[in-house]
Amino acid sequence: MKKLLTALLVAPAIAFASGAALHLEKAPEVQRDNAALQSGARTFVNYCMNCHGLSFVRYNRLTEIGLSEQEIKDHLLFTADKIGEKMRVAARPAEQKIWFGATPPDLSLVARARASEDGSGADWLYTYLRSFYRDEKRPTGWNNLVFENVGMPHALWQLQGIQVLNSDHHLELATPGTQTPAEYDKTVADLVGFLVWAAEPDAGFRKQLGAGVLAYLLVLFGFAYKMKKNYWKDIK
Repeated sequence: MKKLLTALLVAPAIAFASGAALHLEKAPEVQRDNAALQSGARTFVNYCMNCHGLSFVRYNRLTEIGLSEQEIKDHLLFTADKIGEKMRVAARPAEQKIWFGATPPDLSLVARARASEDGSGADWLYTYLRSFYRDEKRPTGWNNLVFENVGMPHALWQLQGIQVLNSDHHLELATPGTQTPAEYDKTVADLVGFLVWAAEPDAGFRKQLGAGVLAYLLVLFGFAYKMKKNYWKDIK
């Protein structure tokens, strides 16, 4: 009985350890660059929001990355009437399920949900969006090295171009897109940065507050230590 229990407990760990590690490229850090976040917001609205929404984010929160309400209304407010509404897709989930076979997921928390021992969620997204290749065997005509047999088509293919797998199982750019590889990498980095921001818009404030609290506790510790020495100086 003990051997059976031990086998049941150890087997999942062995199976997990035997899985191949996923190589993820490091996503550039753009959280302090409002211009990059604004670029990412534009890319998301124009290329991703036909299928994916950000239902935890309202349009008016985009003012926090430096956009004015008028700029949001003029250039980004395509699926809502008021700036205070959530960034949802126009299509209904039931309709999307009929069209695609499954409802495309909301991406509000994808940058946090994809974090793993292989890297951050940003690293996963950055690598994933640069790893699509042409695969005529797939229903959409596309496949992905990071997410094998993914159901999502390559929404940014016109920007990147068409990649194929060579004989060494490495990606090659067969047909250039409207952007150079460096420009496309920057577009993806900005988009990923925006999704990271959308997953936690208050992350910057949280980090500043945390640093302030730690500084306060350090000063408080200094006073407490001096008080302790003063109270116990005559005690041996």
